[in-house]
Amino acid sequence: MGNLVKEFNDYRSKMNEKILAADNKVMKRIYSLDTLTYQEGALSTKTKEMLGLATSMVLRCDDCIKYHLEKCHEQGVTTEEIFEVFGVANLVGGTIVIPHTRRAVEYWEALNE
Repeated sequence: MGNLVKEFNDYRSKMNEKILAADNKVMKRIYSLDTLTYQEGALSTKTKEMLGLATSMVLRCDDCIKYHLEKCHEQGVTTEEIFEVFGVANLVGGTIVIPHTRRAVEYWEALNE
């Protein structure tokens, strides 16, 4: 796993620990809801992660994009499928999504190293 991926995961883990250590009921419930949302259901976890990726791109959240790219990678999403997700996100989000797509491609390549 590349340094780009390690740095992101280390920072995310460290900060999530601090947030959860505050023992705030609302924050704990939000984290729990997030976990529950991506479990298998009428839609597969793989499909839900691709939806999460597309919506994160449209919302232009680079941290969310990285997170969902990693989850997509874990779910066995192919590079061809990822680029179809990129296509949908760029169509829906417009050209403002292109810079996020560049960073997403870089992160996807790091995940595949």
